[in-house]
Amino acid sequence: MGPATERKLQVIFDVHQYRLSTAEQHKLHDDLDALARQVEHFPLADLHVLIEGNARSNDVSVKLSLRLPGTTLVTNDHDAVAETAFERCLNSLIDSLQAYKDQLGQVPERQKVEKGTHTEVLPDTVLDLAALDAAVEAGDFAAFRAATFPIEESLRKRIGRWVQRYPHLQAQIDHGIKIADLVEGVFLCAFEGYRNRPHGVPFGDWLEGLIDPEVKELENHRDDELENINLARAARITEQGTEAG
Repeated sequence: MGPATERKLQVIFDVHQYRLSTAEQHKLHDDLDALARQVEHFPLADLHVLIEGNARSNDVSVKLSLRLPGTTLVTNDHDAVAETAFERCLNSLIDSLQAYKDQLGQVPERQKVEKGTHTEVLPDTVLDLAALDAAVEAGDFAAFRAATFPIEESLRKRIGRWVQRYPHLQAQIDHGIKIADLVEGVFLCAFEGYRNRPHGVPFGDWLEGLIDPEVKELENHRDDELENINLARAARITEQGTEAG
């Protein structure tokens, strides 16, 4: 068997209200060499470059979205010169990429991502994002939880693997703390922070980013956090029972 073929960075340029010359596009492609080297071992590395001219402000907006296993990194900037905005975006994106790699923490977890065996938080069926929006606007946690049901099992499995990084907390699972508590806690955080979630990031990726803070909160303030979780759970069950009646 021959050596594995490394996947190259896939780049799509999307240009609106701005004339990007062939020479400029070649220059921007050349500037991506450093980023390409950083992601060359990832099984998925798709970069979307959005360039938009603004006639009113006479400047150019640039947005870079890098899709990787487990996350999507997004940076944006604007300048009178497209290349200048692009370079600042690219430098910021490379910094974010390094931070993402650092966030993966342990080497085995990073290897899973690079090999494509890292498990993302993905819904079993298509999420009804309109229902999520409506539930948050109405302050209805029960409706929010109902709308997140398609992604609950995937989140549960991801949390089950995540707590292995915290032996002290893992030892308490089924002895005062349940995985279901962490699932409920993450969804409660998502409900409370939904309006401030970053645009352009898939819901499952954003949800996964809430796991570690919730795990740490439960580990450091177990009684208070469990009380909050149980109150939210009880309110949700009461609301569901009222609707059923």
